[in-house]
Amino acid sequence: MITFDALHTVQDHVKWLVQTKNAHYVAMIKTTQPNAHAQVSAPPRNAIRVQDTRSETGHGRREARSIKTMGIAANLGGLTFPEAELSIRVHRRRKEDGKAETRETVYAVTSLDAHQASPAELADYLRGHWIIENSSPHIRDRVFGEDASTVHHGSAPRAMATLCTGTGMHPVDWLAHASTETVRQAAHDPDRLFDHVVTVLGIRAR
Repeated sequence: MITFDALHTVQDHVKWLVQTKNAHYVAMIKTTQPNAHAQVSAPPRNAIRVQDTRSETGHGRREARSIKTMGIAANLGGLTFPEAELSIRVHRRRKEDGKAETRETVYAVTSLDAHQASPAELADYLRGHWIIENSSPHIRDRVFGEDASTVHHGSAPRAMATLCTGTGMHPVDWLAHASTETVRQAAHDPDRLFDHVVTVLGIRAR
């Protein structure tokens, strides 16, 4: 099982995982992919009961999550995302001490069907993904705007993630040489990003 965030939610990546590697996936779908996001967010889910709920308290924060899953029959067109069997909606409510409650709805798709994974198991996969995302990918998203990136073609997403990981693990060194706005602009221009990275790291072209 592979989980990945919005930058890697690229159709060629998904096809390679399922068709070549015989792997399953859970892929986050965000508004940077408008067609896929419109399909998974549009169907009314009011008639679908909440299939799993989780609540956690700790570190001055209370969080509650609920999940609903839904498939779209093949004779109705199915899900347009490659190899996807189910769409997933997670509603998150978070309350930090001294702050107002926030609410967020997140969408995803998975290659697993309802017989292969329960809503509770899918919730576990997503929770595990978010725990990881709160480490280095969190830095990449907040500093580089990775999830908002519209780079979705060829090898560009992989190159972007690799470069952002290399620099994101050293944010002090990186930010000492560039403002946040410069970094965000570079994140949408792979050539500019590469030039700045090699300059910061002291790599000379041969």
